[in-house]
Amino acid sequence: MASLRTILPVLTLLFLFCSFSEARDFLVGGKENSWASPSSADSLIQWAGKTRFRVGDYLVFNYDPNTDSVLQVTREEYENCSNSNPVKEYKGGKTKVELDRSGPFYFISKAEGKCKKGQRLTVIVLSHGHRAPAHSPLPAPELAPPSLPSELAPTALAPAPLGGGANGVRCGFIGLLVGIVSLVGMILN
Repeated sequence: MASLRTILPVLTLLFLFCSFSEARDFLVGGKENSWASPSSADSLIQWAGKTRFRVGDYLVFNYDPNTDSVLQVTREEYENCSNSNPVKEYKGGKTKVELDRSGPFYFISKAEGKCKKGQRLTVIVLSHGHRAPAHSPLPAPELAPPSLPSELAPTALAPAPLGGGANGVRCGFIGLLVGIVSLVGMILN
């Protein structure tokens, strides 16, 4: 019985560590080619508005490295689709960007004219302790796209993040294990 009293706090700490350290990979736009070829001028804005990003998550951009790159820019450069002074440029065709702080991140395509056609993205990153409402709006871009009629507007959550399911399953299993061990411990005491 003494070993159960020793193991239970260790398992609880392991569960807490696991639940706070879950980083998720988000495929930008939710589909393989969404960044390189947005389905509409506002599809990436809509996707980001439905998706909850937390510190430690990653964005995965897929694009043709011969014709494009991803620029992380300031808000002003984002609003003006200016690629003259990026915060950072990502090349290579498959870019994984860590969201390492809370707040807004702005991304645009470096390819001429693509930003104005919708190949740009703003994500709002929440801190781990932040609880967001189900549908918190993103700040409106300067040139807001036309809104969809309510019956056509997407209301479903974005697709599950890449790889996030594996971490969630492991942590969920540990949580279940901690719960079962706790229940058995209470019954045996």
